[in-house]
Amino acid sequence: MIEVAIVEDNATIRSGLAALIDGTPGYRCSGTYNDCESLLVRLREMRAQVLLMDIRLPGMSGIEGVRRVKQVLPELNVLMLTIYDENDLVFEALCAGACGYLVKKTPPARLLEAISEAAAGGSPMSSHIARKVVNLLRETIPGKSKGEETLLTRREREILNGLAGGGTYQILARDCNISTDTVRFHIRNIYRKLHAHSQSEAVAKALRKGII
Repeated sequence: MIEVAIVEDNATIRSGLAALIDGTPGYRCSGTYNDCESLLVRLREMRAQVLLMDIRLPGMSGIEGVRRVKQVLPELNVLMLTIYDENDLVFEALCAGACGYLVKKTPPARLLEAISEAAAGGSPMSSHIARKVVNLLRETIPGKSKGEETLLTRREREILNGLAGGGTYQILARDCNISTDTVRFHIRNIYRKLHAHSQSEAVAKALRKGII
């Protein structure tokens, strides 16, 4: 059972998200809050594995909220869910400690899939947001280092490129004609070789090194 908490100031959206989560087998909404301040008061007693956090909130912003949450519960997976996809907000949210970033128009099935990915240690993002991240990182990386590139196999680089494009384990398995367990095996090897602990960190390091 994946426990999910929600911070969202729009009552209609908040109740809709809670109903979707509670109405889906294997998921449970463990709490809803209309601002970060309400969440922080009860944070230590919260049992959620994934926190859905809006960015534009009354009072404390969602980005500052993520920073505060991660100071208390560094293991909590925070997934930003917002109508905004500006580049600066994407990076601020990820740098603050969010593990993923989705826009609110994300279809319900994809949202549930993203929650599951986040709970499993993944970094789900809307595909066009992932592309923004990739493009902006590429503007700042140095030239490709051949020595670093050869650390990864052709298949591992193929999977890294898929992750950079926002691909899920299921999509990568389909595109590479392999099982999702094999995708996980390759991703574990990628983490080990790049000394990374998450998908977003692995992609960022690969981009900085010019591997992808």
